[in-house]
Amino acid sequence: MANSASGMAVNDECKRKFLELKSKRSYRFIVFKIEEKIQQVVIDKLGDTNDSYDDLIASLPANECRYAVYDFDFTTNENCQKSKIFFISWSPDSSRVRSKMLYASSKDRFRRELDGVQVELQATDPSEMSFDIVKGRAY
Repeated sequence: MANSASGMAVNDECKRKFLELKSKRSYRFIVFKIEEKIQQVVIDKLGDTNDSYDDLIASLPANECRYAVYDFDFTTNENCQKSKIFFISWSPDSSRVRSKMLYASSKDRFRRELDGVQVELQATDPSEMSFDIVKGRAY
C-alpha cells in the first residue's frame, strides 16, 4: 500500500480496479472514498461498462467528498474513436470541513497512484462537472 502525504494509505484494490478500467475497460467509472476509521482510500462504487456519465453523477453523494475516475469515449471531428480517463475530485460545499481538508490533502498523492489519468476536474457542485465541461476538456 502506498502512503499519501496526509498519511492516508491507498488500498491495493483501488489500483487493481483502476488498471482494469484502463486496460481491459471493465468499468465505465470508479468512485473512491476515504475510510477515516482505517485511514485508507477504498472503492465506493464500480460503474458497469453500460453506465453513463449521469450514473456517475448520481453515485456522488450530495454532502460527502469523493474521488472518481471516468472513462470517457468520444468521436473526434475527424471521425476517430477516442477515450480519455478523467480524475474527478468531488468536494461539495455542504460537506464537513474536516472531510474537505482530508480529501484535499490526500488528492495529489492518490491521483499519482492512478497512472494513466489524462484530465483532472475539481468540482464543488454538479454544474462544475457537467457533461458539456467533460466534453470540452476531452477535445
